[in-house]
Amino acid sequence: MIAVAATTEIDPQWEQIAARAPRLTATMTCYLEQMSVSLRPSSIDAVSLALRGFAGYVTTEHQLRQVRSVQRRHVEGFKLWLTNQPAGRSKTMSARTVKHRLGMLRVFFERIIEWGWDDAPKSCPILSIDMPLVDDPLPKFLDDVSAAALMRAAATARPLDRLVVEVLARTGLRAGELCALETNAVVRIGGDHWLRVPVGKLRNDRYIPLHPVLVELVDQWRDSHDSNDLLITDQGRALDRHHVGRIVRRVARTAGIGNVHPHQLRHTLATQAINRGMSLEAIAALLGHKSLRMTLVYARIADRKVADEYFAVTAQVEALYNTTNPVLPATAEGEQMRKLRIEMQRRLLGNGYCTRPVELDCQFESVCETCVHFATGPEFAPVILRQRDHARERDHTRLTAVYNQLLERIDSNENNNPAYAGETLT
Repeated sequence: MIAVAATTEIDPQWEQIAARAPRLTATMTCYLEQMSVSLRPSSIDAVSLALRGFAGYVTTEHQLRQVRSVQRRHVEGFKLWLTNQPAGRSKTMSARTVKHRLGMLRVFFERIIEWGWDDAPKSCPILSIDMPLVDDPLPKFLDDVSAAALMRAAATARPLDRLVVEVLARTGLRAGELCALETNAVVRIGGDHWLRVPVGKLRNDRYIPLHPVLVELVDQWRDSHDSNDLLITDQGRALDRHHVGRIVRRVARTAGIGNVHPHQLRHTLATQAINRGMSLEAIAALLGHKSLRMTLVYARIADRKVADEYFAVTAQVEALYNTTNPVLPATAEGEQMRKLRIEMQRRLLGNGYCTRPVELDCQFESVCETCVHFATGPEFAPVILRQRDHARERDHTRLTAVYNQLLERIDSNENNNPAYAGETLT
C-alpha cells in the first residue's frame, strides 16, 4: 500500500477545505501533482476545479474527512447539488459540464484505487450510469454564400484582419494554433509552400499545404512588420484567441453575416472539402485529427450521395403528383420499398446481418457486446460506428447505447488520458 503524504504547498483556494479535512485535501492535491506530469496546466486547473467542488460539498454537507469514506449516497447527493449550481449566463450547469466534472472525479477514484493509495475507497463510487446524456449537435459552419461574403469583406479589411481571416479560412487552423505560429512556420518542400503548425491542443504538429494567396499575404506581412518570434502579432504584441475572435467578428459584421466564431471557419473548410470530394483521411490530416472518428462528424453534415439520390427521387415524386391518373397505387409495394422493408428489420453485425423478423424477440441480441469477456480496439471502430449508425437509423435505442459505450471505451483506452479538459472531436 502507498501512503499519501501531505503536499508541501497547497493552492490558496484549497485552504478552507484543508482546514476542515487535511487528509482528504492531501490525497487530492497529491493526485494533482501526479497528474501534472502528464497533463497540461489548463487541464490540471480543470481537474482541480472538479475535485475542489466535490471536496467542498462532502466536507460541508456530510462532514467527510478522508476520501476513503466516500460512498454512493455522497455521490448521489453531489450529482443533484452540481446540477443546480449556477454557471455563467445559464441558470444552472449544462449537462455537458456536469458530465465533464463527474468524469474527472470518476477517473480520480479509479486511479487512486489502482495505485493502491491508503486513502482510496474500496470501489469507485461513480458509475457510468451517473453520466448525464448530452446532445450531439453538428458543427456550425458557413454556407457557400456566407463564406464568399466573408472573404470579400476580408479582402478590403486592414492587413492584420485580412491575414487572420484568410489563414483561418484557408488552412482550418484553430485560433490557438494561429497565435502560436512562429516566424519560420512557412517552409518550401518540393517546390511548394507549406505551413508548419506547432504542437498544440492534441500534442501533435503537422504540415499544411499553403494556398498561393496566403503565400503572398504572408510575404507582404513580413516585409512590412519587424520579425520576432511569432509570425502574426498586433503591433509587436502576441495574439490570443479572444483577440482573434474579435477580428473575425469584426470582418463578419462588415460582410453582413452576423456573429461568426473563429472555429466556424475550421468547420466551414472541412465541410467545403468533403462536399467537393476530398477524402476523410486527407481532411483528418489537414485538420490534425488523431482519430478518423473526429473527422466523421463532417460526413454527417453533407453527404453528396444522399443529396443526389434525394433530389432524383423527389423529381419522380413531383412527376407523380402532376399526373392525373397515377400508375402506382398507394397500397402497392415496389421493389425498392420491399428492399427497404427488409433492410429495416436487419441488424448489422460485424461480419454480416441478422435476419430475425421484428415480430420475434431475441434475448441474445447484444449478448456479445455486453459480455465481460468481450474485447475491442481502435481497429474495430469503423465497424462499430456503422453498427451504431445502423441501430440509430432504426430507432434501436438499446443497441445504440451499447455501441456508444464501446466507442467511448475505445477512445478512453486509445487516449489513456480521459481526464483532460476542453478537447472536442473536431
